[in-house]
Amino acid sequence: MSGPPDVDYSATSSRPTWDALPEALQQALSVALGTDIVSAAPSVTSGFTGGFAAPVRLADGRRVFVKASDKTLHSYGAYQREAAVVPQLPAAAQAPAIVTTARTEDWFAVVSEWVDARMPGAPWTPADFALVTARCEAMAETLAPSPIAGLESFLKDLESGESALLVPSQILAGDRPLPRGLQEWVPRILPELADLMNAVPEALSGDAAAHTDLRPDNLLIDMTGTCWTVDWNWLALGPRWLDWVGLLPVAQHHGIDTGTAIRSSPLTADVPADELDCFVAVVAAYMLKHPDTPPPTGTTQALREHQRFYAWTFLDWLATRRGWTA
Repeated sequence: MSGPPDVDYSATSSRPTWDALPEALQQALSVALGTDIVSAAPSVTSGFTGGFAAPVRLADGRRVFVKASDKTLHSYGAYQREAAVVPQLPAAAQAPAIVTTARTEDWFAVVSEWVDARMPGAPWTPADFALVTARCEAMAETLAPSPIAGLESFLKDLESGESALLVPSQILAGDRPLPRGLQEWVPRILPELADLMNAVPEALSGDAAAHTDLRPDNLLIDMTGTCWTVDWNWLALGPRWLDWVGLLPVAQHHGIDTGTAIRSSPLTADVPADELDCFVAVVAAYMLKHPDTPPPTGTTQALREHQRFYAWTFLDWLATRRGWTA
């Protein structure tokens, strides 16, 4: 492979239609909304799960966005988490408001404000990058320290199951295969990647509430230039710069000067370079865990292509900063 896979983040999911949802759930939604649902657009095709996600038109003229999942899918818990978290977010998060929820014995649905907007980052442009950067900086002002009680560290998720911090050393020891299709220099830099893992716990300590999954398909830019954030089901504690820095490797891949951005943003201007590198390194390590195996039940193969794309671009970003290809 001469480069990373080309992932179209607007076409990564396979979701049910409105007609495929149980009648009992449709009725529960109508009761919760206080009016009938008269039409539903096709489900969005971003994301990696099989939950229903589409705008619907109500009999009273409103338009709202409905997500629904049965209990066999990961999205069942994710939608409940989102419904609980979003009302607690500060206004600076610019997350669509939760309108209502509905449930049956086997299904859960969350209804949010509909935002007529587009996804940035396909590819990243300087204008969109500036809008998203401004949103991340505004969020950091109100999410650090976290206004939401009971959050766990982002590091806990990284270390759950097969810890991402162990992946580089496991590959070096021959206990885990090196995924196919990476840059030719990756085997040579694995020792340094493993060393970076040792500093991750300290680098990722922080008391800021972070989205932790702020990809372009979890961002929206409306016609007025307002940047919105969606899918807040992975909220956790970390450094205030975490969400923004997680966007930088792909932005750089699309030609954005992230070095200048890091030096000029109040989020990172005074942060030691190794701390930023540790975060990007551990995300790369996480993406190296299972890209060559079938995706989990209820997700699409695009999840594995996403992993490959992120592993490549995050390692490339580190290579530029740390001289790995010199």
